[in-house]
Order: sequence, then structure tokens, then C-alpha cells
Amino acid sequence: MPADRVYNVLFLCTGNSARSILGEALINHVGNGRFRGFSAGSMPRGEVHPMTLATLKNAGISIEGLRSKAWDEFAISDAPKMDFVFTVCDNAAGEACPVWPGQPMTAHWGIEDPAAVTGPEFKQQAAFEDALTYLRNRVAAFMSLPLESIDRMALTSKLRGIGAMEGSTSKSAGAA
Repeated sequence: MPADRVYNVLFLCTGNSARSILGEALINHVGNGRFRGFSAGSMPRGEVHPMTLATLKNAGISIEGLRSKAWDEFAISDAPKMDFVFTVCDNAAGEACPVWPGQPMTAHWGIEDPAAVTGPEFKQQAAFEDALTYLRNRVAAFMSLPLESIDRMALTSKLRGIGAMEGSTSKSAGAA
């Protein structure tokens, strides 16, 4: 992969209201123009969870343009070609994903759903902050990979290893 290109990264989840949105916003924030993030869901909720937006704002990450959308948007011929597709929820990892144009690299980076946390608001907010931290760690590890010089098999192994980092919801990180 050439060193001067921009890599498109798609984060997938079922509802596309929390984790995948956090991933999209985060990689756009820290990607230094080298990475462009997108997100989608198999059954999008139609709106971004308010606590997702609050968590991003509190972290100084732009929320401009974020919206809940179906993954079908990225499976059509004129959609941006993805280089990487990461599932961030176990449900999406187990679903039959569309065939992505361009045969992107895929991995499962499962993280607990902060939107599923009930109870006092401080517990919910902590869950969103944890999800952002886990994604931040994964994105940092991903961005440090020598994408220009690593072969596909080694890169696949590294991407799966990133998915097994702290906060993983799966016992072993598998392909998406």
C-alpha cells in the first residue's frame, strides 16, 4: 500500500448509534489526513445516541456530519472504496456482511455496547468513555502499523491482535 495514500476505514455495528460512530469520529480526529473514517450499521437506529455525541464533544472530537446509516451505502459501486472494515459489536461480526467493493482487510474489534448500560447517568457516561478509550487504543495501534510495507497475511494477524486488546468482547478476535 503506497505511503502517500489516504486509507478509508469503515466501522460496523448493528445500530450505528454508539461504538461505530465513536470509531468513525475518532479516526477522523487522529488520522492526520492519512485515514478517513466511516461508520454504518446492519439495522441502524436512525439517530446517533446522545451520549455518543456528548462523549465525543467532551473529548474535543468533532461531531459534525455524524449520522446513523445503513451499511448498504458502502456496498454500492459509487461508494468510497474501503481499505479496512472493522466490526465493533459481536452481532455485526456474526452477520452476513455485504460484499465490499475492493476486497478490504477486515477484523473484529468487539467492544461492549455502552448504549446497553442501564442505571444512573454516571454509569452510562463511564461506559461511553470506556468504549472511546478502548477504540482510541485500537486506532493508535492500527495507525502505528507499517501499512506500506507489511504483507496481507501479517497485516491480517496484526489487525486481529488489535481486536483482542483490553476491552475485547470476544475470547479470540476473528475476521469480520
